[in-house]
Amino acid sequence: MTPLSVLDLSPVTTTTPGSAALHNSLDLARLADRLGYRRYWLAEHHNIASIASSAPEIMIGQVAATTTRIRVGSGGVMLVNHAPLMVAERFKVLESLFPGRIDLGLGRAPGTDPVTSYALRRRQDVREVDDFLERFQELILMERGGFSPEHPFRTVRAVPSDVALPPIWLLGSSGYSAELAAAAGLGFAFAHHFAEHDAGSAMLSYREHFKPSETLPEPYCILAVATIAADTNAEAERLAASAYLHYVRRSKGEFQPLVSPEEAAAYPYAPVDRDRIEPHRERLIVGSPDSVKSRLLSLAESTRADELMITTMTYDHAARRRSYELLADAFATVPVADLSSPN
Repeated sequence: MTPLSVLDLSPVTTTTPGSAALHNSLDLARLADRLGYRRYWLAEHHNIASIASSAPEIMIGQVAATTTRIRVGSGGVMLVNHAPLMVAERFKVLESLFPGRIDLGLGRAPGTDPVTSYALRRRQDVREVDDFLERFQELILMERGGFSPEHPFRTVRAVPSDVALPPIWLLGSSGYSAELAAAAGLGFAFAHHFAEHDAGSAMLSYREHFKPSETLPEPYCILAVATIAADTNAEAERLAASAYLHYVRRSKGEFQPLVSPEEAAAYPYAPVDRDRIEPHRERLIVGSPDSVKSRLLSLAESTRADELMITTMTYDHAARRRSYELLADAFATVPVADLSSPN
């Protein structure tokens, strides 16, 4: 069966402030660890009222400390917001403390609006052009000691220098990161949950052009999918009302905490609002465990995904926990208690 993982954005609601959302993430991580999910990745977003996940490096350490088995990583660190040396040192520290359990996922976008992006980078060498590739190359050269003798960074070492960077993953919602991941021989994760680009074309292109590396001899794809599972289709659709209103408001430039399903159902949707929801009905997989499983497996097959990474945004934390429990049961993940069984 296709492995399952978690992408967590720490959802903020009208009754769950950001501080509580972060504690909910720790609670969900412990549950995912017990249920047998493979990874738990934390996102980086800034100045978005519905998302509390702004510092994945800090949360990775907290999640790893409160779990025992699950791999923990960034989904992702937005490299344009950070000096490559700082990223390398933070993740070497994490790898030192939790050896063999850390993933370093890198994203191209700033994870926020242009003004906030400028506030994040204003003390750096801000450029008009996309400098992700330059920053990525600097991170790799620093790790491998690949700078030329004339380069000013030739003597710079990310510490602790006796620890290698954890596995690097490139995240993307278009074909660019897929091509770069293939050329560099790295793992690739595609953001189906918000991408307008076709997931299949990006992921199949990645496989076709993959060049083996010392760290990854074969291509490996993760597909991140927005999902809400409930005991019945009707209950899942009720819960999804919060997400649909969220999509409508975002399309208008309104970034607000998630509202309850009841408030979302009472919202005075205009016809154009209904039209805005339709594309998201294709991306957000909603339903009972069997129906969700069927759609997820179909997606995995068409994209040749090696792993499915589930992101679930609901108003109620208990409903979010229940969604992950139902999927774990549907996909027959192996709970931690079973891993130690002699049988």
